[in-house]
Amino acid sequence: MLLFDQKRELKDYLQKERVSVRSIGLVPTMGALHKGHVSLVKKALQENDLVVVSIFVNPTQFDNKDDLQKYPRSLKDDLDTLNLVSPDIVVFAPTIDAMYGNNVQSQSYEFDGLDKIMEGEFRKGHFDGVGTIVELLLKTVTPNNAYFGEKDFQQLQIIKKMVASKNLPYQIIGCPIEREPHGLAMSSRNERLSKTTRKEAGFIHKILMAAKSKFGTENAKDIAAWVRSEFEKNQVLDLEYFQIADEDTLTPLTKRKKNTKYRAFIAVYADGVRLIDNLRLN
Repeated sequence: MLLFDQKRELKDYLQKERVSVRSIGLVPTMGALHKGHVSLVKKALQENDLVVVSIFVNPTQFDNKDDLQKYPRSLKDDLDTLNLVSPDIVVFAPTIDAMYGNNVQSQSYEFDGLDKIMEGEFRKGHFDGVGTIVELLLKTVTPNNAYFGEKDFQQLQIIKKMVASKNLPYQIIGCPIEREPHGLAMSSRNERLSKTTRKEAGFIHKILMAAKSKFGTENAKDIAAWVRSEFEKNQVLDLEYFQIADEDTLTPLTKRKKNTKYRAFIAVYADGVRLIDNLRLN
């Protein structure tokens, strides 16, 4: 397995490899790899001749310094995980200086309002940070395909918007959410939960599934009210938001339209750890 920590060295290597490979896949991660990440990597390996996995905890997308400090970091474990998947994976694990130089700040992006709701409402500047690091990674690796999990569905749509608006020649591919046995969406943050809370957090998916069932007969406002009431009864989990929105535009649902896909989005705190999830409703 090849490991790079400098952009120039990685770019030089990939330029030589392009003589013999037809397609390159990129899987951007912040490390603390789990089965969800592994599923992205396996899909990338199936669809490309060469795969680059980036491991970088991006400081510009954190609006909470404490959250940044506590984010799990385990490069050795991550490399072991990837080596079990395939020894041919190329890993890019830069330092902050290598990625940003002396200018550790976000660019400003126009996401047509996709960044102002849900995650954007509660995490100011988050999506500018996401856009900045993803654009840097795409331009460093210049992949044919880049793979992102649908757990961060709003992020996925925003990245697609950024790539389209800048006419970048990369295909952005969303991949299904991987879940723990009790339904909790797999996330690196789950490692910060106690065993008891981690099991209880399966309640999030249970609520989403119930909301999906209700979506056939009840309106969005009533469903949201029911979700809030259910979390008020829960002694472990604190609801930050629940929103039903158009899957493509992320516009909150007010009146249902024909031939439109809707998705429920949720953010919850557990043991001080922020968890997000989503589920297609129709």
